[in-house]
Amino acid sequence: MGNETITLLSKREIDKMRRAGSLSAQLLDHLAPLVKPGVSTLWLNDEAERWTQEHGAVSAPLNYKGFPKSICTSVNEVICHGIPNSKEILKDGDIINVDVTLIVDSYYGDTSRTFLVGEPSPTAKKLVKVTEECLRLGIEAVSIGGRIGDIGAAIQEYAEAQGFSVVRDFVGHGISNIFHTEPQIPHYGVRGRGKKIRPGMVFTIEPMINEGTWQAEVLSDGWTAVTKDRKLSAQFEHTIAITEDGVEILTKV
Repeated sequence: MGNETITLLSKREIDKMRRAGSLSAQLLDHLAPLVKPGVSTLWLNDEAERWTQEHGAVSAPLNYKGFPKSICTSVNEVICHGIPNSKEILKDGDIINVDVTLIVDSYYGDTSRTFLVGEPSPTAKKLVKVTEECLRLGIEAVSIGGRIGDIGAAIQEYAEAQGFSVVRDFVGHGISNIFHTEPQIPHYGVRGRGKKIRPGMVFTIEPMINEGTWQAEVLSDGWTAVTKDRKLSAQFEHTIAITEDGVEILTKV
């Protein structure tokens, strides 16, 4: 970590982030009704890429550090960075996180949701509901003059009280006209610790919550992260901006 600088964005830059975020949210809205049994994750990827090009944007994940596809599709025990492929067919009872990041006019909008496929188990439904609530609580914990640790503390307390665990290996991040920048945003932590939250900061909050252990493994493809015990994982993500008026969710339609 050390002495990294956090870039504070201007109103003009945040306006560009708002446009990128809104389009990314619209893409998730477009994909939502298409997530159903019998559909391959590659088909979802190709539809996302088609829609993105049609709307004059660029898929940020495609070729990012060698990532081969336009979106991440993380099914069941996959925590994040699942690679869409034609052999992975969604079935009744699955859960799937779809993570999209669009570049619009050089700025990035990063958001994800976990979808229920058909009729998952009560445990799976609870995990997804709790994870979405973790995102809401994490955003609610953000305040000007507060600390980064406030966010993780709020998420961790709630997730663990519900009997779930918080992934440590992957965190939220600063974002602008660069995909990943400082600060890092852990989804666990201690209130009052970490960097101070200031106007002009823009970052993602993207809690990954597991049914069992928080520990992760990365598969041999170098990307796909799975739960060590192969139990379920869910994730929700928004990009938020800190303005003089408070906190704004940029990845809303």
